[in-house]
Amino acid sequence: MDILTLVGLVAGILIVILAMLANATLLTFLNLPGLAIVIGGTFAVTLIKFRMSSVMSAFRLAMSAAFTDKVDRPTELIREAGALALVVRKEGVLGLENHQTGNEFLQKAINLCVDGHPPELVEEALAQESQQMAERYEVAERVFRGIGESAPAIGMLGTLVGLVQMLNSLDDPSSIGPAMAVALLTTLYGAFIAQLIALPLADKLQLKAEDESRNQILIITSIRNIMRGENPRVMTELLSSFVTPDQRTGLAPEREA
Repeated sequence: MDILTLVGLVAGILIVILAMLANATLLTFLNLPGLAIVIGGTFAVTLIKFRMSSVMSAFRLAMSAAFTDKVDRPTELIREAGALALVVRKEGVLGLENHQTGNEFLQKAINLCVDGHPPELVEEALAQESQQMAERYEVAERVFRGIGESAPAIGMLGTLVGLVQMLNSLDDPSSIGPAMAVALLTTLYGAFIAQLIALPLADKLQLKAEDESRNQILIITSIRNIMRGENPRVMTELLSSFVTPDQRTGLAPEREA
C-alpha cells in the first residue's frame, strides 16, 4: 500500500476541517444545492469530454495507482535479468521454462521467449503492450486533470448563480443568506475537489506511468540482450544506466562457472 497517498489525503482533509471548526461548525459549510451544482456539473462535463468506459477505467486505475505500490524497483529487475541471462547462457532459452516472476510484463516476455518466437516478434509484442499501458495511464490522467479543471470552473458558475439569486432577493433579507452561501461555498467545493483530490491523483497517475514505462523499457532491453546471448555482466553494465550511481553496487551477477 502507498501509505503516503493516504497520509496526504487524510492530512489535507483534517487541515481543512480544523480550519472550518475554528469559528463555526461543519454544518455551516454544508450546502446541498452548492454540492449538487459542483459535483453534478463536474460529472456532466467529464461525461461530455470522455467516454463512460474511459471514466470508469480512470477511477479504477487511479485507486490502484494511488493506494497500492506495486511498481518493482529497477535494481531488482536488473538483478533478475542478470540471473536470467546466466540461465540462458548455461541451459539455453528453454532453461527459463519453469521460471516464475512477480512482474507480469517480465513473465510475458519470458513466456514469449520460451515459446520460440523470433527476437523481433518478442520485442514488437512487448513494445505494443508497453504502449497500450502508457495510453491507459494517459487517458486516466487526462480524466482527472479534466476534473481538476472543471470543478473550479463549475464552482465559479455556482457562485454566479448564487450572486444572481442574492441580487434578485434584496427585498427579502431572509433569502440573502442562503443565496450567499451558494455563491461562496460552490467556489470552496470546486477548489477542494480540484486541489485536494483530482489534480493530486492526476500527478500520481503520471508518476506511476513513468515508473512503469521505465521498468518496461528496462525489461525489453534485458530480453533483447538475453536473446542475443549477451554476457550477463556486460548486460548488467548496460542496464545500470536505469538507476542512480549509488544504486549500482552489487548489481553484477555471479561469474559463470
